[in-house]
Amino acid sequence: MFELEGLDHVALAVRDVERSADWYVDVLGFERRYPGMWEGVPIFVARGKTALALFPAGKGHKSPPSSRPSAGKLHLALRANRENFIAAQRDLESRGIAFHFQDHDISHSIYFRDPDGIELEITTYELG
Repeated sequence: MFELEGLDHVALAVRDVERSADWYVDVLGFERRYPGMWEGVPIFVARGKTALALFPAGKGHKSPPSSRPSAGKLHLALRANRENFIAAQRDLESRGIAFHFQDHDISHSIYFRDPDGIELEITTYELG
């Protein structure tokens, strides 16, 4: 059997790759990686070992993806310690980004959406 080091990146289809890259950099503290590669598509943004590849959505795509597709991705979850989980809530509030809280017994999570309507989760397992 072979071993994997972890998840390398998640590929997302977005309406405007530049706008989305700027949003992930500004709101979640990601940084652009590999500028100028692949003729600009996809744009890679990353924070630590967590990376996203932002691809332009298909032509004619006018509405955000459904929050409950019949198959496929439901949301993208990012982990934080308790202190940063609380700080994320304050930061989202200051930016006017709506989110909702859920207690999952073993973890606490907040859910919000990016500019394309993709649901994001920040979760912590530090409940104390």
